[in-house]
Amino acid sequence: MKTRTTSSLAIALAVASIAFIPSAFGADVGVSISIGDPGFYGRIDIGRMRPPPVIRENPILVVQPRRGVILEPLYVRAPPGHQKNWRKFCKRYDACGRPVYFVRDDWYESEYAPRYREEHRQDRREERREERRDDRRDDRRDDRDDRRGNGNGNR
Repeated sequence: MKTRTTSSLAIALAVASIAFIPSAFGADVGVSISIGDPGFYGRIDIGRMRPPPVIRENPILVVQPRRGVILEPLYVRAPPGHQKNWRKFCKRYDACGRPVYFVRDDWYESEYAPRYREEHRQDRREERREERRDDRRDDRRDDRDDRRGNGNGNR
């Protein structure tokens, strides 16, 4: 009886102590994956490019559109498990009611991603430049705020 109580108490203390330990595992690390990155999965806008090589010849359609409605197919890069169980995962891609072609990974990695990165490199440079400019403005505003209220007659 004493052993059971002791072991139960030890387990309860262990569980309670885990609840109070700050965990690095639960921290928000802010990882972001964008189109053109190797780990990106999602819709791919091919624009004026020729249709890419696809995994299946015919598109997958989970929900039939209304009669007479013709929808453009979507090109999607998805992991094999999502492709296999598309009915389960199509909601994540907002693609249940659209015909979907799965693009081949080798095409995405060797053709699409490098081309996308090259076309959007200038956009990213301009965004970073704007962010730095905004940060400098914020810093100047912060400096001005520190000088207020130092007895210059404004009570």
